[in-house]
Amino acid sequence: AYTDNVLDDFTYYGKDYVEDKYGDLCAAPNNMDTVLDVGTEVAFYALDQYEEYPALLETHFGGSQRASVSSAAAGASTAFATGNAQTGLSAWYLAMYLHKEQHSRLGFYGYDLQDQCGAANVFSIRNDEGLPLEMRGPNYPNY
Repeated sequence: AYTDNVLDDFTYYGKDYVEDKYGDLCAAPNNMDTVLDVGTEVAFYALDQYEEYPALLETHFGGSQRASVSSAAAGASTAFATGNAQTGLSAWYLAMYLHKEQHSRLGFYGYDLQDQCGAANVFSIRNDEGLPLEMRGPNYPNY
């Protein structure tokens, strides 16, 4: 679906936030604290924009597009904060849950995006790249 320049705005907000807080792209630590920090900041910015501008809320009709756009911005912002796509995916899932908390749903009728939610603290084992130490998790040894 066409999102106008809304996804761009949300993502550029995240880029500016990352550069202001961490100094540069790919400079943030690759851990759950960064996911919570950047993902939450961008998701809340997106949700605030939807509340501040009712026409924007109507443009992204139904909730499923709003949830996807805010999650994509949070995920992209976190991914280029850490330089790791896996942390971006975790922020995507986190933003989905934040949207559901605020709006009580992720869509309407048959478009409720339950299948787009995952655990925000799960990091996949990338055994095809020969990195068995990743099985310990991103916060090892500080659980």
